[in-house]
Formats: sequence, C-alpha cells, structure tokens
Amino acid sequence: MRIFSGIRASGDKTLGNYSGGFRQYATTQEQGEAFFCIVDLHSITTTHEPEALRESTLSLAAMLFATNLDPERSTVFAQSHVRAHAEAAWLLGSVTSFGELRRMTHFKDRSEQQEFVSAGLFAYPVLMAGDILLYGTDIVPVGDDQRQHVELTRDIAERFNSRYGETFVVPRGVYPEEGARIKNLQEPERLMSTSAGNPQGVVRMIDEPDVIRKKFKTAVTDSGREVRHDPEPKPGISNLLEIMSVASGKSVPVLEARYDGAGYGEFKTDVGEAVIELFAPIQERYRELRADEGELRRLLGLGAEKARQASAPTLTAMYDRMGFVR
Repeated sequence: MRIFSGIRASGDKTLGNYSGGFRQYATTQEQGEAFFCIVDLHSITTTHEPEALRESTLSLAAMLFATNLDPERSTVFAQSHVRAHAEAAWLLGSVTSFGELRRMTHFKDRSEQQEFVSAGLFAYPVLMAGDILLYGTDIVPVGDDQRQHVELTRDIAERFNSRYGETFVVPRGVYPEEGARIKNLQEPERLMSTSAGNPQGVVRMIDEPDVIRKKFKTAVTDSGREVRHDPEPKPGISNLLEIMSVASGKSVPVLEARYDGAGYGEFKTDVGEAVIELFAPIQERYRELRADEGELRRLLGLGAEKARQASAPTLTAMYDRMGFVR
C-alpha cells in the first residue's frame, strides 16, 4: 500500500498540526510504503519572506523526524526538490474546472483575509492533487480540514482516467477519529492556526512547559461545570476533551467518566500537563536535529532521490497518454 501526505512549510507547527497530521504519519508508516512531503511550493501562494521559508522548511523536516518518522521506512522530502510535482500540476490543470477551484473553502477564506490574492492560491489544489497522484497513493492521512481537497483529488483522478485511460490510483482520505479539528483555546469556533485567531489560544509544539500551562489555564470554557463532549452548547470543553484524548490516548467517554464532578479548573490543569508530557520527548529530539543542519539536509536529499524515482513512471505515463512527443 502507498501512503502520501504533505504539510505546508510555514509557521510554527501547532497542537492542531500534531493531532491532524504528525501523529497519523508515524502510525501509517507502519502500514506500507510511505511518502511525506514538505510542501514548500504551496508555501509561496501567500506573501512570504525567503529566509523564513528556508528556516520553516528545515524546522518542519526536524519536526517530522522528531515525531517518529523513520527515514529508513518513510520517504521524507521537500516538494521543490522533485520537479515532477510542478509538471504534474500543469498537466492536471487541464482536467480541473474553474468552478471546482472557485468552490474551495480554503481559497474563499484566505482570499477574504488578504488584499493580494495570487493565482497560486487559487490553483494550488491542483498542485496538491499532483502531489498525491504521482505516487500511486492508496491512502492520504490528513486532518479533517483537508477533506474537500482530497475529494477534489479523487475527482481529478477519475476524470483523467476517463479521458486518457487508467493512469492513477484513486486515493482515499484517512482522518483521525479523535482530534481531527483541534480549535483555538480562546476561540473554540476557530481552528487552531498560527495564521489567524487569538495567539494566546494557539499551542505551538515548541512552546515551553510554563507557556503551555498558562494557555490551558486561561482556555475558554462554557457555562456550567460538567465536563461533557457536546460541541454545540459546550465548544470549549468539547475541544479540551478532544485534546486530552489525543494527549493521553484515552477515549472521550473514558475521560468524561474520569472528570465527572471534577470541575473545569482541575480538568484544564490536567490537559495542560498531559500536553507537556506528550511534547517533551518530541521537543528534545527536535532541538537535537535543528542543531545539525547538515544532517537534516542529507536526509532530505536522500528522500528527494527516492521520491524522484518513485514519481517518474507516473509522470511519464501522464505525458504519454495525453499525446506528448517525448
């Protein structure tokens, strides 16, 4: 089985990124041949600083390995190091409609937040489709916020296969049962992200323990004292329950029973401590990797070479079936 997932090289990664992405990666690499891509080409669809992109790419590589991706078992690489991704995106653009891209929720949300809206921001779901389809991907482990993009990828694959002959495996998304959409601790109606929302409600994977404690102690809760998962009337506590489930490995019903009658204060303190314990070994390994940039670059180079070899047959088949003279 082939596995592929990509993560954007921008901003410090958050508890939401861990819950929706990193923890799935380490699990799914055990299930087959896994490819994990730092999607640095996606990162330039919004205004960026070149030096920040370089730093973010290396930091993300370190975090991927620190969260237990094994370079012997998984192919970890930067998107821009494999030219097939950009080429595939152009070819797939011919089987993707303007209407499909215009309906993408991510594009609509981002375009409302900025004055300059790049063509890259509009078209990047096609690049994402190419990322996935180049590797004969069977499953795509991602957060629930990427569901719409995975469905578009499936539509693009089926349309290409129908027009030009069977070329792509039609992939399916795999989404975490718990913690698929971790929310901002101060604004539980908003996803946890470093690019929007109250920064006090964002838990970064590199935050110091005291910073994490403070953020959870001041997390927004709901009326009443019952620790119960019910997202509509109790969005704050429901979000904290999902976070605790991710950090502790216990199911939400077990946690509801554990904190029955305990009140919010004790519960918030325990969630913060569980997250600190979860991140401690990750942070230690991350710091070790960031101190050795040469090793990080070496590992990315090895991954890129493996990715080039794996993606080449699919790109060749795309050109051939579309009628290009090669």
